[in-house]
Amino acid sequence: MFIQKLDSINGFLRHCFQTKNVRVIKKLHAHLLRTGLLFISPSFESKLIFKYSTCLHRNNSKTVTALLNCINPANPLPFNMILSDYCRNGFPFLALQTFSFMHTNGVPLDTYSFCCSSVASCSMKDVKFGAQIHSLVEKSGWLSSVFVGSALVDLYAKLSLINDAAQMFDEIPVKNTVCANALLSGYGEANQWVEGLEFVRKMRALNLKCDHFTLSAMLRACAGLSAIELGRQVHGSVIRMVSDLEDDVFLQSSLIEMYGKCGLVGKAWQVFNLSGFGYNGERKRDVVLWTSMLAVYGRNGDFEKVIELFKEMLREGISPDGVAFVTVISACGHTGHGKLGIQYFESMVSDYGLEPGPEHYSCIVDLLCRAGELERAWKMVNEMTHKENGSYSVSMWGALLNACNEFGNIELGKLAARKALEMDPHNVGIYVLLSNVYAKFGMWDEIEQLRELMKETGLKKDVGCSWIEITS
Repeated sequence: MFIQKLDSINGFLRHCFQTKNVRVIKKLHAHLLRTGLLFISPSFESKLIFKYSTCLHRNNSKTVTALLNCINPANPLPFNMILSDYCRNGFPFLALQTFSFMHTNGVPLDTYSFCCSSVASCSMKDVKFGAQIHSLVEKSGWLSSVFVGSALVDLYAKLSLINDAAQMFDEIPVKNTVCANALLSGYGEANQWVEGLEFVRKMRALNLKCDHFTLSAMLRACAGLSAIELGRQVHGSVIRMVSDLEDDVFLQSSLIEMYGKCGLVGKAWQVFNLSGFGYNGERKRDVVLWTSMLAVYGRNGDFEKVIELFKEMLREGISPDGVAFVTVISACGHTGHGKLGIQYFESMVSDYGLEPGPEHYSCIVDLLCRAGELERAWKMVNEMTHKENGSYSVSMWGALLNACNEFGNIELGKLAARKALEMDPHNVGIYVLLSNVYAKFGMWDEIEQLRELMKETGLKKDVGCSWIEITS
């Protein structure tokens, strides 16, 4: 009977959380306080506080503090449960508030508290709070915990503070592969491919084993450097070390992308063709593998193959994701299949329930521009500018500007550039595209004015480079 009553209260709480009915939750809270049911278990108490606080406005910190004051400060378990709930459900600001309350009120802090607060700081992109957590970790002696150390390495790496992440890694007394992978991920996100590969060599000196994630990161680094010979060596290591490669979709997709970015489309196709086979002989290739192979064909300019492979993907019953649609719509634009591209765009919503993003609209605008339908493209961009935020329209204005350069529409090009720069005044790419339009019409005075404007605003064109591998 008692358990049934608890189940009914939990069900009622879930309903109140879904409807955001704070008034009813307050009444339930008062009833549980009067009857003493609130204190029957830490789990039940933490659930109520989580549901209650997440229905409030973000700035209602006094109510959250009052709720936390109801918990016994000698027991960190309910606090840690609340911290975990906030982090897992997208309320990092409440997680940081809870951690601050714990520290201020003498609640014992453990590895769980520090790890959750580090994750919350990362979600909030709060470097200052993260540094304070780091300082507290060192003062309290928890730096000896590899879990806390890994969380701090991950925090600095995801906030692009790679040097701090590397220093934090060096400070961990007993290291493992998890904290090494956190730093390796940071090198990858920062495109520091050489440093990432050097770190892998350092892992061997530290007797840290490479796992699936390490191998995948190495393949991404090889792709970033176009280091095909090293990539082949990593592929050999994958074959020797990974017995269940057919179950690791992301490692297989990393192999496909590595060969594709190095220009070896045939090798990428071989990996794709051999993927998806289970021990029972049945074959099922994940959408990630299909998307990776589509991207390889698209990146290497084989757009007809993109469309052909996409059709084969649909025949096998694989539901494409947003990335696959970007690739195939772009391919339709490059091959003159305008109607087919628009059909795929419309099927995203009607057949697969996907919401088109800025990249999809940019592809459609580019498709219309390549077909010479500049007025139709102009109309679409104008509509999206009024409906959505700037992130949607800057890239689309850029696509329209590029088309104006190709088709020689100087007036529409100048208008597209002005609209784009109103939204993003520091977008160097728009200045470069507009300069190309002026150059096509011999408007050298206008080009000089653009250069002066870029100098005044401190903008510089990125220097292009190509990677090649030299072998003896």
